[in-house]
Amino acid sequence: MTTVEIARNVTRIDRPLAQIAANIDALFEQVLVLPADPSARLLEAMRHAAIGGGKRLRPLLACASADLFAVPRSMSLSAGLAVECIHVHSLIHDDLPCMDDDDLRRGKPTVHVAFDEATAVLAGDSLLALAFEILANPATHPSAEVRTELVKDLARAAGAYGMAGGQMLDLLPPQQAADMEAIARLQRLKTGALIGWSVECGAVLGRAGTDERLSLRGYAQNLGLAFQIADDLLDVSGVPSSVGKRLRKDEAQGKATFVTLLGEERARRQAEILVEQAVEHLHTFGQAAELLAAIARFAITRDR
Repeated sequence: MTTVEIARNVTRIDRPLAQIAANIDALFEQVLVLPADPSARLLEAMRHAAIGGGKRLRPLLACASADLFAVPRSMSLSAGLAVECIHVHSLIHDDLPCMDDDDLRRGKPTVHVAFDEATAVLAGDSLLALAFEILANPATHPSAEVRTELVKDLARAAGAYGMAGGQMLDLLPPQQAADMEAIARLQRLKTGALIGWSVECGAVLGRAGTDERLSLRGYAQNLGLAFQIADDLLDVSGVPSSVGKRLRKDEAQGKATFVTLLGEERARRQAEILVEQAVEHLHTFGQAAELLAAIARFAITRDR
């Protein structure tokens, strides 16, 4: 991408990102109301992690994909809120001393630093539970069958065969994940599973056909890997104040990444190829998928 193309794409996605961030923050304000009792500390910790900051890329993907099938925005926002609950839960737990032991997230102290470790664990657990409460609510979709499919698929994407399984692989000694195939598998689970659910939930909400679902699945798989390569690039060349978290962690821990195996230039080109392939999967939807295409391009040009 040229500098001009990057600038145009950022401009194209700025407004949708800002709007979805405002929508998700407003919904978190509604569901994370502070009670007038000592348990308020738990809700304060959840609010600290969930409200403000973050790209809100997963909720935007959910809404953009649902728009292809004329799903009411209130429903796709509910799905987006649910997947953001899972994402924030994972960030809280990833930052714990027993995991990555980070003290900065989204430009502010991590939950275990701002509160304490036990409260952080409970805050993450509570956000995980809240995601499924949201999806089970008839307001998310009037069909119990659709809600059940959303719950089932998100549970798998978040658990041992998805995000949590990927995190387990990431905790293994570096030599056990030192080639491209192993790193790609790790990232398909740790990062790609939730991105995949975010894209495919729109098709579930819209009761889309098999061919449409396959197109979105192909888009999501390529996007997930491109997104992770971009994260690896940010870890070695990003600006901490923009990224909002500690950088060069993988290098310090001796972990193999797309960048360490390919080098920065080849990794960047691989991300661009993956985005091109992701966008190719959207051709069946024509101009209606323009926002999804813009999101894919944004994923590898972002600075955070």
